[in-house]
Amino acid sequence: MNFKQLFTDLWHAPWRATAITLRDRFRDDRMGQTASSLTFTTSIALVPFFTVALAIFTAFPMFAKLQGALQTWLVESLIPDNIARQVLGYLNQFSRQASRLGVAGLAVLVITSVAMILTIDRTLNRIWHVRKARSLAQRLLIYWGAITLGPMFLGASLAATSYLLAFARGGAVGPSLALQLLIDALEFLALAGGLAALYHYMPNTHVKWGHAWTGGVFVAVGIALAKKLLGVYLAMVPTYSVVYGAFATLPILLVWIYLAWIIVLMGAIITANLPSLLAGVVRRDLAQGWQFQLALDVLKTLDATRGSLNSGQLASQLAKALRVDLLQLEPVLEALVQLGWVGQLVAPEGASEPGFVLLVDPDRTPLEPLVQALLLDKTEASLKLWCRAEWARTRLREVL
Repeated sequence: MNFKQLFTDLWHAPWRATAITLRDRFRDDRMGQTASSLTFTTSIALVPFFTVALAIFTAFPMFAKLQGALQTWLVESLIPDNIARQVLGYLNQFSRQASRLGVAGLAVLVITSVAMILTIDRTLNRIWHVRKARSLAQRLLIYWGAITLGPMFLGASLAATSYLLAFARGGAVGPSLALQLLIDALEFLALAGGLAALYHYMPNTHVKWGHAWTGGVFVAVGIALAKKLLGVYLAMVPTYSVVYGAFATLPILLVWIYLAWIIVLMGAIITANLPSLLAGVVRRDLAQGWQFQLALDVLKTLDATRGSLNSGQLASQLAKALRVDLLQLEPVLEALVQLGWVGQLVAPEGASEPGFVLLVDPDRTPLEPLVQALLLDKTEASLKLWCRAEWARTRLREVL
């Protein structure tokens, strides 16, 4: 990862245009509604996921003594201080009750935990405009890693810094300023690294580590700021405590989960759009027929390089040449591949993406299949238009 070049590109990026692009993408993908859905899913699956993760974690004797410290660290790192202790108490209480369930009950808990991860998987793939999902075996492997390896990694990290946590979390002598800063930095890196891994591995497409880390750092900073702002708001305006009394923790927790998902989804949008933003691509309006026009641009570009040594063009090269968003270009390339007009080359060793090459002869290929695929379907209402337009007789070369 060339972080120096990445930071240089970020420093010179057009921030106003970038903010507008990200806002439009957030609105177009309806991430506010998605965050609401994920909030409901998370609230249902929180206790099962917490129970399953801790059960796997405590199965390893070397981490058994760190269970309490891990629970406290997780909750206090991810939830505002105002409700962290109450949430931890409720989770422990529910987890103890869940441990009395039989095999069928535990199976339901595991299924509920996997359902939450499945929802996250679908959401991230939609943000990256991924149409072809992973196979069931690959997804189960990722879900197993999220549920099992996640707690083990946290336990190993916590074991390595347990002597620091002893001072910072209830030691006889309070932690020094340098020690507290070190622990806060470790918590920040752990959260940013976890989100970077999520953005890198979860979408069924190639995501550079540098881009994933950018999104992870954004989320870590956003979570830290949101925790502080929500804590200040709850301290100054104790509305929830006055109205809900002892049940105030529940609405506050739901509000916090929603805010956290908004930040996580925004980090995913930043990560997904970072290649186009760094290339200076201006988001174009998705007008009617825009994909058809873009397909013609792609075919014209591939036709111009046909027969040369560099006939195969990477998707990123095409996006840069046409000055379009790579995420908008991918469905057009997929449609051309399905038509058999464009071939996808096997990615050479060391390359992160395959190339594309023109397979058809524009002088002999009729335009009709492309029009039907990306512009206008042949129906009873449009049949007369199809007959008058004579797209079956029009050759691709004539429009290129």
